[in-house]
Amino acid sequence: MDETSLGLNLDRHRERRTGQAEAVYAPGKTPEQVAVATGELVRHASGAVFVTHATRGQFDAVGEVVPGAVFDELSGLIVAKRAEPGAAAGSVAIVAAGTSDLPVAEEAAQAAEALGLAVDRIVDVGVAGIHRVIEHRDRIEAAGCVVVVAGMEGALPSVVAGLTSRPVIAVPTSVGYGAAFEGLAALLAMLSSCAPGIAVVNIDNGFGAALAAHRILRVAARTRER
Repeated sequence: MDETSLGLNLDRHRERRTGQAEAVYAPGKTPEQVAVATGELVRHASGAVFVTHATRGQFDAVGEVVPGAVFDELSGLIVAKRAEPGAAAGSVAIVAAGTSDLPVAEEAAQAAEALGLAVDRIVDVGVAGIHRVIEHRDRIEAAGCVVVVAGMEGALPSVVAGLTSRPVIAVPTSVGYGAAFEGLAALLAMLSSCAPGIAVVNIDNGFGAALAAHRILRVAARTRER
């Protein structure tokens, strides 16, 4: 079946406009829809192509169309195509507050790697043991950009932003007890932070954080080349 009969209308020119190809958001789509969309995007894109929040069944369908696709069970991210080596210059530190935040942190890390960025994972360093993140200050400062993933009260991005000169992209997660409201408490805390230099993406949006970091670092690299 063609994409029109499947209810698809792909944006094949997004990469030309933004430097990043359209991604496929898998929830609500059939395996066939995901596979057809992914295959078309891989054929037209020169850089990385992703499917987010996918299931194993959707990945199996994609694998029949794109044999080289890779699936991360933890985050649900499919990397259907990776950027060419050297396509992006820069590094990003992915800082996760707790082990429960790893699905979102891994989505960010694997997307960043597929986009050509060097990734340094710093995990289980939440504010309940503040010394844990302070111990990694040099690693954080060595990165070009920092993605901080946290649930519960969402305090870690504020701490990190107070320790580094690098831009911080905060990712609230839906991890937490009742009053965490499935990530809303962390989101509001991050938006209300008194620490400067923090940008905030949506709840559980590790993928969006990775793409934001990629744009920041890509522009910085081009500026240095001039």
